[in-house]
Amino acid sequence: MSDKCKTYYLTTPIYYVNDVPHIGHAYTTIIADTIARYSRLKGIDTFFLTGTDEHGQKIEEAARKRGKSPKEYADEISAKFKELWDEFEISYDKFIRTTDPEHIKGVQKAFLEMYKKGDIYKDYYEGHYCVSCESFVAPSQLVNDELCPDCGKPTRIIKEESYFFRLSKYQDKLLDWLKNKKPILPEAKANEVIRFVEEGLKDLSITRTSFEWGVKLPPEINDPKHVVYVWLDALFNYLTALGYGSEDESLVQKYWPAKLHIVGKDILKFHAVYWPAFLMSIGYELPKKIAAHGWWTRDGEKMSKSKGNVINPKEVADAYGIENFRYFMLREVPFGADGDFSEKALIDRINNDLGNDLGNLLNRIIGMAYKYFGGNVTSKDVEKYFSAELNEAREIVQNLEETYLWKMQIHKFLEELWKVLSIGNKAIDTYKPWELMKNGEEEKAAALIGLIANLLAMVAVNLHAVMPKTTQKIAKALGFEINEESFKNIMQGKLLDDFTIEKIPPLFPKIEKPIMKKPEVKKEEPQNIITIDEFFKVELKVGKVVVAEEVKKSKKLLRLEVDLGEEKPRQIVAGIKEYYKPEDLVDTYVCVVSNLKPAKLMGMVSEGMLLAAKDDEGLALIRPEKPKKVGTQIK
Repeated sequence: MSDKCKTYYLTTPIYYVNDVPHIGHAYTTIIADTIARYSRLKGIDTFFLTGTDEHGQKIEEAARKRGKSPKEYADEISAKFKELWDEFEISYDKFIRTTDPEHIKGVQKAFLEMYKKGDIYKDYYEGHYCVSCESFVAPSQLVNDELCPDCGKPTRIIKEESYFFRLSKYQDKLLDWLKNKKPILPEAKANEVIRFVEEGLKDLSITRTSFEWGVKLPPEINDPKHVVYVWLDALFNYLTALGYGSEDESLVQKYWPAKLHIVGKDILKFHAVYWPAFLMSIGYELPKKIAAHGWWTRDGEKMSKSKGNVINPKEVADAYGIENFRYFMLREVPFGADGDFSEKALIDRINNDLGNDLGNLLNRIIGMAYKYFGGNVTSKDVEKYFSAELNEAREIVQNLEETYLWKMQIHKFLEELWKVLSIGNKAIDTYKPWELMKNGEEEKAAALIGLIANLLAMVAVNLHAVMPKTTQKIAKALGFEINEESFKNIMQGKLLDDFTIEKIPPLFPKIEKPIMKKPEVKKEEPQNIITIDEFFKVELKVGKVVVAEEVKKSKKLLRLEVDLGEEKPRQIVAGIKEYYKPEDLVDTYVCVVSNLKPAKLMGMVSEGMLLAAKDDEGLALIRPEKPKKVGTQIK
């Protein structure tokens, strides 16, 4: 980022209030807080936004299960997020809620603008809807013709009146932006978004009538049964937080466009496709960067409530300290990759990186300064004796920002910064100040202690955004305070003024054994176990295909008529088009679930389901070994 940058607006996603904060939420928020603190330290006017997403069918249903109104439930969970961020001293400038009246007003303004422009129109939608992800899933993206590709849960077939956004209209502009502006970080993640757009964008259903908990359409449209699609509602928080839709939009003028949206990889599509298309429609600049991080596992296993291994970030912070936790999260995993949390890895980082490399180096020069010079430290002859070490360290810190930090490679930022500590520890081992004193080279010994103090100052000002309180303690021991002025001076190569080093207790006492209570991993019960009586409720029969034909406009479906020995053949719509030609199925035998409740697929009633097996090599129908009388029961 250029030094000419005057403002910096960054955001976390607004967190969905279907559950309490977990380690993934903490990770996103700590990353954003680190970037915000560093930006402010550079003297940049910074605005950091976080908050909660509180509308949608999932919230309505979760509230009903708990005997609460949606607003009562949202109030309760939103408060837990805010309380945790305040306890973690997250330096946000605004905490937005999508139930805020100002936000609702802004969403209605945007909807009306897009409607008047002709980018929103009314029609009917029928398709597979995932309640968990609050999104429709194209038939080509379904797993096993039913499951959501993102969360793996069954989808519901919904047909309802809806308003649509002309997403297809912006396909070419989106591709141009994605390919030429390269807004996605890490850049490798851009390819999957580009492929998604290149496959062809369909217009997006942006209202619902099947539930009520959401933003109502603008009064001017006069269609009160519709509520705004949760993603359109949620994404506009990035503008409404700055006053979009209010009488005072001065913050929009000041801070927009956002310099950085930080999101989890599961919601990258919404931020890199839908959001910029909405912005194009209302004529606003697009965000500069969208950074997508990975997920966290625990001890190599996916976290889940059923396993009892979900990590509560507050428990980790209470046990090991919030700043140690921050350092671990940012250092342990490359941004964009999935990370694994283990208490052993956290303890190793605290004991080795923080305790041995950083804390011990400070302790060593405190001890030497008092042993040889009464605690006095001078930078007077550092350039004279140790210019090579000093210049090597200066070159490292000068490259940290542009090469790593603004490219969201925070783990590399910290890895490089630790090389400055290595220079310091190596200098002590190489030049041996005790031998310098013994040989009468007091000036060089004093310069060596001065070198280490200046190296620690370089580390402290750059580490400050990650560990603000710890680094202020280091700075205080070194006779200065970390602020915009000291950051600027140290980054420009100015050495510390002479000072008396302060004796402080060890910053990172060694941790001998795990502190947190071990999770009681629940033995997972086998899923979907049924009794023999429940199995016998399913009627399986042998049938003969008498008609088979393609379903127009479908890549997967065939329409079959199957003789089960009844008055007339059954119509069955099956997702087997990719594996069978219609003519090859006629007069062949199949196994049918015959008492399945009829379902509509592509407007056609399907009165049963064929049994099939699918693996990496494709799909195969389950058939009787020999022809059997149609209608024969399978037992």
